[in-house]
Amino acid sequence: MSKGTILVVEDKESMRRMLFETLRNEGYEVEACSRGEEGVRLLKSKAFDLLLTDLKLPGMDGVSVLREGRKADPMLPAIVMTAYGSIESAVAAMKEGAFDYIQKPFDTDHLLLLIERAMSQKKMERENLLLKGEKEEKEGRPEIIGRSAVIEEIKKMAQKVAKSEVTVLLLGESGSGKEVFAHYIHGTSPRSAQAFVAINCAAIPRELLENELFGSEKGAYTGSTGRKIGKFELADKGTVFLDEIGDMDLSLQAKMLRVLQERTIERLGGTQTIPVDVRVITASNQNLEKKVKEKQFREDLFYRLSVFPITIPPLRERKQDIPLLAEHFLGRASPTGPKRLDTETLNLLTEYPWPGNVRELENAIERAVILAEGDEIKKEHFGIPEVEPRTLVEEGSLREVRIKAMEEAEKRVILKALAEAKGNKSEAARMLKVSYRILLDKIKGYGLE
Repeated sequence: MSKGTILVVEDKESMRRMLFETLRNEGYEVEACSRGEEGVRLLKSKAFDLLLTDLKLPGMDGVSVLREGRKADPMLPAIVMTAYGSIESAVAAMKEGAFDYIQKPFDTDHLLLLIERAMSQKKMERENLLLKGEKEEKEGRPEIIGRSAVIEEIKKMAQKVAKSEVTVLLLGESGSGKEVFAHYIHGTSPRSAQAFVAINCAAIPRELLENELFGSEKGAYTGSTGRKIGKFELADKGTVFLDEIGDMDLSLQAKMLRVLQERTIERLGGTQTIPVDVRVITASNQNLEKKVKEKQFREDLFYRLSVFPITIPPLRERKQDIPLLAEHFLGRASPTGPKRLDTETLNLLTEYPWPGNVRELENAIERAVILAEGDEIKKEHFGIPEVEPRTLVEEGSLREVRIKAMEEAEKRVILKALAEAKGNKSEAARMLKVSYRILLDKIKGYGLE
C-alpha cells in the first residue's frame, strides 16, 4: 500500500533521478518534473500528499510553485530544498506555508524524516478539521445501552460485520440509534484508529451534497475560490457514514454507485480520478425496497448498499431497555449532582411509546433535569401523558394490543402538541422532537388532517 503521493520539482537531472528512486523505494508514489510551471500544472490537475521542490529553478522559482500549490490545496505540506542556505529564501518559503526546508547536500535519512513528519502533520490537520464542532466520545467507542435479547443479538451482528469490509445498511425509525451503531461498527473494526465521517443526506440540498461528499476544484461553481476536500477524501483509510441515504437525489445515487464499485471519486469541476479507501455504512428510516419499486431509488445501488442489512427496533419494542437508557442519560445530564427517578415516573417512561425513540427519551431526560428543583425527578417534569388502561384491554393478539395502545397514545400526544402550537406543524414537530416530515406522515397516517 502506498504511503502517499509526492511531487518532486528539481531541475538537475541527477538529483531528480536520485530523489525519485529513493522515495519510490520507500513506498511513496512519485511524480517528478524539472520546471516550476510544469509543477504547478500537475498540482492543479492531481492531488498530492506532499510537495518537494527546489527553491532555485529556471523560470518560476520554488516559492512561486509553493504559493500556487497552496492555492490549489491549502492543506498541502511542502518541503523546499536550497543549495545556498540563505536565510531570506528560507523565511520566504516558510511565510508561504512550507513545512520545513533542507540545505543541499543533505542526508536522505534526514529528508525522509522530514517527509514523515510533514505527512503526520497533514493527517493531524485533516483529523482536526473533521472533529471541529463535534463532541468526541470519552471512550474509544460509543456504548450500546441495553440488555434486551434483540439488542444483544444486534450487537453480536455488528461485531461480526465490523471485522469485514462489506457495506452495512442500518434500518430503523428516526431516533432509534442508527448512528450509534454505525460508530460502534467503526469502533470495533480494524479502521477504528482512522477517521469516522458522518453526513446527513437529508439535511443538505442536492447541489451542496455532492460538493460535501466529493469536494470541488477552484472555479467549479460561483464563489469557488479554491480546492475543497470532500468527506470521502477526508475519511481516507477510515469510515464514511451516510445517514438518510433514501433522501439522496437519483443523479447523485449514480455517482455513489460508481464510488462503491470503483473506489474512486472525482471532484466537482475536476478531471482527476482520485482513489479512496473507505468503509461505507449507510442508514435510512424509509422503506428502500418500496422506493425501488416506485423508481425513487436505484435498484443497483440498493443491492450494493444492502449487502449486510441490520434493522434497529423502535424503543417501544424493547421496553426493558428504557430504565437502563434513562439512568444512562440521567447520569450524563446531571454530572454535578444526584438526580433520581421515582418508581412511578420510571413506570410511566417504560409504558410511554416514545414516537421519537431513544433520541426523544434523551431529550426528555435533559429537559426534566432542568425543570426538577430537587434531587428527585417526577412525572410532571416530563409532560407526557399516561397510557390509559382502556387502550390495553382491546381484543386481539398481544402484538395487536401493543400497536393499538401505541397508536392511541401517539394520536393524543400529536393532537395535544398541535393544540399547544395553535396548529403550527413546525412548532409541534419541535415540541415532539421529531422531524417535520415524520410529523406530517403521522398526521396523514392517523387521519388527523
